[in-house]
Amino acid sequence: MARMLAILGGILICTATGYADPTISPTQGFTEVALNTTNFVIQKPYDKEVSESYSFINGVHSMWVYNDDKPLSNHSNTRPRTEIQITGYDYTEGVWQFEGEMYVPQGTSGVCVMQVFGAVKHATSLMLLVSNGNLRHYNDQVVASEIYDRWIHLNVIHNADEGKLYMFVDGMEKAVANDGGHAKHYFKCGVYTNNNASSCMESRWKNIRIWTK
Repeated sequence: MARMLAILGGILICTATGYADPTISPTQGFTEVALNTTNFVIQKPYDKEVSESYSFINGVHSMWVYNDDKPLSNHSNTRPRTEIQITGYDYTEGVWQFEGEMYVPQGTSGVCVMQVFGAVKHATSLMLLVSNGNLRHYNDQVVASEIYDRWIHLNVIHNADEGKLYMFVDGMEKAVANDGGHAKHYFKCGVYTNNNASSCMESRWKNIRIWTK
């Protein structure tokens, strides 16, 4: 298939790829895996109860954290977070997909809301960051703009065999990037403090699904 490519800020933007047909769902050809509550591990500031940073009401996972909260453990030098780690489906090869609907309230900024964990030289192969209402691939290319106060549909396909990541917003392919190399990977979503963080950060998620092929 012919494709037109442009490289912006280190991220590869494809105007035509194997996943780019807007009439085809990103999940077509994939098989959904079974998820239950045991697959959702909540990571939160070590000195707080889960209920102080997370709620699950009417099918919506809400996660929030303050920029002066404690890290994951009292031995950690990482920044504050409240995240769902998807467990039971760690992978090193194959093609895997994260799907979910995300809502970020006005004012949340300087925070990672979704990750593909695992890389050779870094902790992650993908971080999607919210900065001033934009969703970015790391601190680089804008994947979606003006995302505050509305539900957006997010799909992230990771072809671990080829080292490629495909990012979709509301069913449309927005970006393609290289991953961080062969490693053990898993998906995360929530809020993980990044640079220039707002005082409080929150994201809400529903209809989280994992697919593979």
